[in-house]
Amino acid sequence: MVLKFVVTVIVFAQILTPIAEAAQGRAVFYDPPYTKSACYGNQYETMVTGVRNNLWQGSRACGRRYRVRCIGPTYNFPRACTGRSVIVKVVDLCREPCNGDLNLSRDAFRVIANTDAGNVRVEYTPI
Repeated sequence: MVLKFVVTVIVFAQILTPIAEAAQGRAVFYDPPYTKSACYGNQYETMVTGVRNNLWQGSRACGRRYRVRCIGPTYNFPRACTGRSVIVKVVDLCREPCNGDLNLSRDAFRVIANTDAGNVRVEYTPI
């Protein structure tokens, strides 16, 4: 009986941990080519992001992956979100003036939002 309770607690803790780690912010996008990056110089992935200085942590963010989901428009843009999420890899610093916490590649942004919205509110979770 005690073992069953312990297993149940562990399972719930694993399920709820990602929810507790989720942060909210804004995402913008940049156009290709995505080949120049502060982390890797030349890189050829397309589902990538630059991050604002507070997430950058002196380049310790390089290679970190986030699951990103649009939660609404930053401005009054109808149907900004697609309802999907995307996993992106940090490859760059979004230098000031950075208009978002995440500066997604256009390819990644298009998965979660209408590019005409330009700037959306997001929830992002490290994975």
